[in-house]
Amino acid sequence: MKVAVIGCTHAGTAAVKSIAMQHPEAQITVYERNDNISFLSCGIALHVGGVVKDAGGLFYSNPEELAGLGAVTRMRHEVLAVDTNAKTLNVRNLVTGEEFTDSYDKLVVTTGSWPVIPKMEGIDLDNVQLCKNYAHAQEIVARAADAERITVIGAGYIGIELVEAFRELGKQVTLIDNMDRVMAKYLDRDLTDLAEQTLKDRGVQLALGRMVEGFRGSEGKVREVVTTEGTFEADMVVLCIGFRPGTDLLKGQVDMLPNGAIIVDDYMRTSNPDVLAAGDSCAVRYNPTGTAMYIPLATNAVRMGTLAGMNLVQPTVRYQGTQGTSAIRLFDWNIASTGMTEAAALAAGLNVKTVTIHENNRPEFMPTYDDVMLKLVFEAAGGRIVGAQVMSKADMTQAANTLSVCIQNRMTVQELAFVDFFFQPHYNKPWNVLNTAGLAAMEEMKKEQTAPEAAVQTKLAV
Repeated sequence: MKVAVIGCTHAGTAAVKSIAMQHPEAQITVYERNDNISFLSCGIALHVGGVVKDAGGLFYSNPEELAGLGAVTRMRHEVLAVDTNAKTLNVRNLVTGEEFTDSYDKLVVTTGSWPVIPKMEGIDLDNVQLCKNYAHAQEIVARAADAERITVIGAGYIGIELVEAFRELGKQVTLIDNMDRVMAKYLDRDLTDLAEQTLKDRGVQLALGRMVEGFRGSEGKVREVVTTEGTFEADMVVLCIGFRPGTDLLKGQVDMLPNGAIIVDDYMRTSNPDVLAAGDSCAVRYNPTGTAMYIPLATNAVRMGTLAGMNLVQPTVRYQGTQGTSAIRLFDWNIASTGMTEAAALAAGLNVKTVTIHENNRPEFMPTYDDVMLKLVFEAAGGRIVGAQVMSKADMTQAANTLSVCIQNRMTVQELAFVDFFFQPHYNKPWNVLNTAGLAAMEEMKKEQTAPEAAVQTKLAV
């Protein structure tokens, strides 16, 4: 059985390892247009800030390891075209320029994503940087050394992490986003208000709720960022405005979302039975709504890649979907979220309620303790949990993982209130903060249920 794998970052690396383990007889050929594989782009900010001194440590595999598993890894080879009917690939060797055709029995598409690059004036100026791969990481570090004023465009996790890293290096930093809040995709306003105040306290200039219109420069280098509400001086700009799936090779040959994300079933199979796909090139089943969504995360990618190998020949292990669970450290804050924010749930037409609790992470008789802010988003009818966010100076981020399991299993706030969690004063209280949140949510639901009765009684009294 000939297996071709296109792309070898998180999903591709996981797929190759899984295929080699599950199907040792398979002839695996990997096509990767870069000169490296398995780069952890989520570590770029750590490298920029000097936490990770050697960016080489952000790789967790290499062609030699895959060769040891029996895979032939063709680096600096770009697949130019795919014919799913003929089961062929047209490939170019980017070093020699040679082009050739290969065939396959099974194709695994793990082509990943690429940063969104807006078409605007000055986008090609020197020191306007992308943030995705190893080469980008090296460029950002090198160019930041001589830059005093750095503008980051995009206030998602990657942008926020870079802002922190640049401030730790003593740079003057401006953060621009078209949304009126930072991290709006992951957190509701009550948490982002705290995050924004922290950024301001650390000297970051926030320029939110405005669009970037272009860049101006001199001597070929960027000098200004032009927005709908003012101009900002900059020696360097880093674009962090999102990603798009790299799926042009399969357009018109497999089913996709309007944005080009490949639609796969629960076994990573596309609409073509001999083509599987995984990672940032795909849509995923989003458990809070049960719909297919584009959520590019390394965690999704490694799970999907592993499943692509397990289900290569026949459906064996089912994908359980995702909650989009994620976390970030912002200076001394530990922040995590899972599922839907209140804003996202309301936008999706869900009838939800929320509770936000503040609870100390340990008993007050302990020498130290920290406030924990935890927000639950749940359906008004029935109490099914659809989202949660947690923020604390203490590391309470594992609470998001627990709540991710709750959402995946369609648990209610009533069930969460009485889940068995351990108690030990070094770590928590007799009522775990998650139990407390569940109890608070039950009280909120009770108010909803008693409100109509109160209204009836008032009407009768009149």
